[in-house]
Amino acid sequence: MCSETALPVFEKAMADWEVEYPGFAKWGWGPSVQAEKWNGRHAMFGWVFICATAYAKGHGLIPNADVPLDLKEWGTLATISGKNTLTNESAVILIVNVHAFCVGLLATICPLPFSDPLLLDPNQGEMYEKAKATKPYGVIPEMNTGLTEEAEIMNGRMAMMGLITVTATAFIEGKPILDVVNEWVGGLYY
Repeated sequence: MCSETALPVFEKAMADWEVEYPGFAKWGWGPSVQAEKWNGRHAMFGWVFICATAYAKGHGLIPNADVPLDLKEWGTLATISGKNTLTNESAVILIVNVHAFCVGLLATICPLPFSDPLLLDPNQGEMYEKAKATKPYGVIPEMNTGLTEEAEIMNGRMAMMGLITVTATAFIEGKPILDVVNEWVGGLYY
């Protein structure tokens, strides 16, 4: 069940990318099903981390959360702009996100044999051919229950849209993202 106009648009974008940037397309970079899948996975991880951070904040698990880092001790690493520095809470969040990014990068560069890679290796034979042959899921994929690729795509899309929505709401209201999420769940976290 997919839109008749949306699927050809995405397939055309993939084909155009492959013509314009064959070197990148060969490795799976650019508009692809793999990229959507990995972006969705990172967004879903983002939500788990946002909820865990809100819980930690609400239960005092981040020591001195509101205390800014000392500029003399941390140097420009702690600087937001000018002489303003990150708080301990922001530093913890930043380090965990950098860690998650590095884990994702390593999974891209050297995936485990049982995982599906983001960076496709043309020398992998059958695994490469299977990944390249994966067709786009369309605007609304067929809903198959259980742990299916369609469910992963839909959950990833919802997570990505949720991150866009919470970021926009936080920006418009001038509030931290964690405060917006806490309001959305009725003050459950703190």
